[in-house]
Amino acid sequence: MSFAPQHLAGTTTHTRRGAIRHGFRYGVDYVLIDPEQGGPGPRLFSRNRFNLASVHDTDHGGPLKQGRGPAWAREVLAAHGLHPARLLLLTQPRFLGYVFNPVSFWLALDGDSLHAVIAEVSTPFGDRHSYLCHLPEFAPITPEHTLTASKALHVSPFQDVAGRYDFRFDLRPDRLSFTILHRNGEEGVAAALFGPRAPLTNSGLIRASLRRPLGALRTIALIHWQALRLRLKGARYRSRPTPPSSEVTS
Repeated sequence: MSFAPQHLAGTTTHTRRGAIRHGFRYGVDYVLIDPEQGGPGPRLFSRNRFNLASVHDTDHGGPLKQGRGPAWAREVLAAHGLHPARLLLLTQPRFLGYVFNPVSFWLALDGDSLHAVIAEVSTPFGDRHSYLCHLPEFAPITPEHTLTASKALHVSPFQDVAGRYDFRFDLRPDRLSFTILHRNGEEGVAAALFGPRAPLTNSGLIRASLRRPLGALRTIALIHWQALRLRLKGARYRSRPTPPSSEVTS
C-alpha cells in the first residue's frame, strides 16, 4: 500500500543542562515519506529532483552527500536481524536545493507498530553518525520506553563526546513527539521535536516557505546564532575530535 507524504509543521526545543543554562524553541518543517514506495505528493514536492521542496537519497543513509537512501537503512537493519514491512523517513526537506539536517529518523514499522529507529545525526562540521534504537528482539516501541546509546559524535563544540543519549519515540496517527536527552553527569542537553501529522500539500509548503523562509539555510543560521549566545555566556569551546570510524552505534 502506498504512503502519501506527510507534513510535520512542528516545534523543536533545546535545553542545556549544567552550570551554564541555555535554551531555545523554534518552528520547523519536516516531511514524513515512504522513500521506497511513496504515494503521490503535491506538485511542489519531488523525490531526487529539484523543486521548492524535495528529498534526495544522496542526502541520507551513509556519509554526508554520499547517501544511498533506503538501501543503506535496510542493510543496517538486516545486519541486526530486522526486516521491516515498511520503512519511513522523517526529515527536513531540501528547500530550493539546499539542505542541512541536524537529525533525521528512519522508522522501521510493521503495520502501526514501531520496531526500530535509526537516528541519523549530522553536524555543521561535515560529520555524520547514526544511532540504531530498538528493544530486545525488536519488540514494539511505545511512548513509555526509553532507549539508550553512548554518545559517539562531536555535535556541539560546547559539549563533550561523553555520556549517553536517552531516546523516546511517541508516534501516533495524528502527531508525533521524539525526544533526545544527552546525559553527561550534571551536563547535557534535552532536545525535542513534536507536532501534528498532516497531508503534505502545495499550500502547506508555500506557507512553510513564507513562515520559515530559506528552510535548512535558516537552520544553519540559527545554529550559529545560538553558538554565539553560548560563547557570550562563557561556555567553553571544544575543538572537533576525530569522528568515529563506524557509521552506526547500536
